[in-house]
Amino acid sequence: MTAAVDALAAERLAARAQLQRQGWITRHSEAFQHLPPPALEHWLGSADAPSAPSSSGWTLQPLDGDAAARVQARWLDAHDPAQRAELLAGLPAPGADSGDAAPFAWAHRALCRHGLRLHVGTPAGPSADAVQRTVRLALHHQPQDAAEAPLLVLDVAPGTHCLLLETHERTAPDAPATAQNLHIHIHLGAGAHLQHLRVAAPLAHDRVAHHVHATLAPQARYAQALAATGCAYHLQRSHFALQGTGAHARQAALLLAGAQQIDHQAHTDLRAARATSQVESLALAQGNARAVSNAYTRIAPGADGADVRQRLTGIPLAGHPRLVLRPHLEILHDNVQAAHGATWGALPEAALFYAAQRGLDDARARALITEGMARALLERALGDSPLLAEWLEGGWLARQLERQAQAPLGDTT
Repeated sequence: MTAAVDALAAERLAARAQLQRQGWITRHSEAFQHLPPPALEHWLGSADAPSAPSSSGWTLQPLDGDAAARVQARWLDAHDPAQRAELLAGLPAPGADSGDAAPFAWAHRALCRHGLRLHVGTPAGPSADAVQRTVRLALHHQPQDAAEAPLLVLDVAPGTHCLLLETHERTAPDAPATAQNLHIHIHLGAGAHLQHLRVAAPLAHDRVAHHVHATLAPQARYAQALAATGCAYHLQRSHFALQGTGAHARQAALLLAGAQQIDHQAHTDLRAARATSQVESLALAQGNARAVSNAYTRIAPGADGADVRQRLTGIPLAGHPRLVLRPHLEILHDNVQAAHGATWGALPEAALFYAAQRGLDDARARALITEGMARALLERALGDSPLLAEWLEGGWLARQLERQAQAPLGDTT
């Protein structure tokens, strides 16, 4: 056991040593030149911090009667060598395919204390129909420490259909600030479908970096809709690898920067024939906010018949926010279809005038117009999804948009 513990300590020291050799992310980094992250020490915590929080922070809730029977969940302690090996089994080494974000991967490996592994399967037998094969889950994470590196590994078995609501919300404004470096690894088996609604609403003084890594086997379909609010530093970065023929990935990001900061980075790699990818974002900002939406899609040699679409939109609501929209395509094969675009501009005056004629004040009118645009964005990603419809009925989106429309331009709460 002592040798195993020593090996674990050596692994963490090696990760820290790698960070010291390569250094932290600077403004010269291509992906982070417009919104560089805070210094490394924020993501590693202090030497006198507790060695481990009391729990992983993950709460899992099946949303239908028999979902629990089709989900295997393992909460694992990364301080235990055997559990750490199980937690990290099959994951890429830090820095692999991470590009400019590799330092975040090394910092995560150095600090990771707990994680959750989920395997979602399907009922066996020829009688299992599409309804029976759909698994509905809700997953919530609550920060446990001033600096933390949570981990989620999700494996969706071949042929399985899964609806997942993942939430990260902090509502107590007097809670201590956290620096959260979250990594999520998703693998979709052949023919698997995942509809993934992600909600990230940190406190104003938090520093948050979420990294989603997904690999798709043949005919797998992944649709992700993200709703994220701004804070002192907020990074939402994804890397999707479409490895199988006919794999399909759809992403939509609603970036509610308010008067703060948010950085959205969507990387998609199409590696097989007839793979398709769609990336769309809507950034709303005001005051002195800084919001970035960076979409990068690569069509590899041999990805015959690939189809790629990128559409990035930024709207300054008031004040003088800085909005950066960066669509980018790298096309290394001839027989493909690809299109990208970026649109920046104010809300349409005609719509505002129409709302004013019906007695709505300016703040309420702006909230209603932006809510309609936000709903359309999320619905294009998830389609006619009961998961999205139920979440929208809860009113979170309407409340956030109205609150941001009414907030003073210099407000950072």
